[in-house]
Amino acid sequence: MVHRIDPGIIPFRKASECRIHVSGGEFNVAANLADCFRMKTGIATAMVDYPIGDLINERVRAMGVRPFYKMFEHNGVSGPNMATVYSDQGHGVRAPVVFYNRASEAAAQLQPGDFDWKSITAGGVRWFHSGGIFAALSPTTPEVIIEGMQAAKAAGAVVSFDLNFRAKLWQVAGGLEKAQDTLRRIVEHVDVIVGNEEDLQKGLGVQGPDVVAESKLDTTKFFGMMDDVAKKHPNVKVVATTLREVHTTNRHSWSAVAWIEGKTHQAPTCELDVLDRVGGGDGFAAGFFYGLLTGASPEEAIRLGWAHGALLTTFPGDTTMATLEQVQAFAKGGSARIQR
Repeated sequence: MVHRIDPGIIPFRKASECRIHVSGGEFNVAANLADCFRMKTGIATAMVDYPIGDLINERVRAMGVRPFYKMFEHNGVSGPNMATVYSDQGHGVRAPVVFYNRASEAAAQLQPGDFDWKSITAGGVRWFHSGGIFAALSPTTPEVIIEGMQAAKAAGAVVSFDLNFRAKLWQVAGGLEKAQDTLRRIVEHVDVIVGNEEDLQKGLGVQGPDVVAESKLDTTKFFGMMDDVAKKHPNVKVVATTLREVHTTNRHSWSAVAWIEGKTHQAPTCELDVLDRVGGGDGFAAGFFYGLLTGASPEEAIRLGWAHGALLTTFPGDTTMATLEQVQAFAKGGSARIQR
């Protein structure tokens, strides 16, 4: 889990005030599923006993997510810390700028055995989700992920993983070869992958056809890679991702695709007037998972993910402010006409 410092459209070099958003790939999905989709969710993570930890913990509770924390004491000077993400929103032709401070991050110190998975899963668990950013934090975090996945599998859960390949993080963690070795080992336990062509190629070394996509919305290359995914990782039954053509910082074309047990599915394309793009992918994942968990058809599930991800870009921050009714209406072809 992280806290994101956001000066809005003002770049940090000229900022005089900022907002704080609580975030994290896994938390965003859990928070979205709890707050919008009314499901029972939890988060297993590191927490530091200091005011920033209190701030983050308050947001976890407010979003209805049950916490399972490994607690760390702050020494008052150097940590351990809850990670900080700095991200302005950009505007128009000026792109957002993102940078990090993950020094002495508590989550990087997590090790196998830190969580009582038997107790966590004792009441039943239907879905387990983690991601590639957490996997890149230290040599021990991938082992924590695998340990959790194995416990979830034993409890009968579906296991998903967002590849979320971040070159900066893996460069510090050992480079591309280390990233691929680590992520391939994790994906051996996975049923559902969230990731685009770049994630699959760089994160897993999946080979794609020599296709030049006409646009970021072209699905040819993505679907062309699925044979190699199925061959290398036969345990994977679903691969899904969002498609985004960025015209300006505040104007995007938005769609989504999924490969589900050999069949391909695509959401419609809509034009987004973006307020804050951070968290849109996690918004898609939450809606898509909700659809699969509730027995929706593949077409309905991908539309729910697409609709929720689209709506999430209209709110400040990384987690949802949408209602289930709004998501369902947009997924069925709703519009922005005023609701009276």
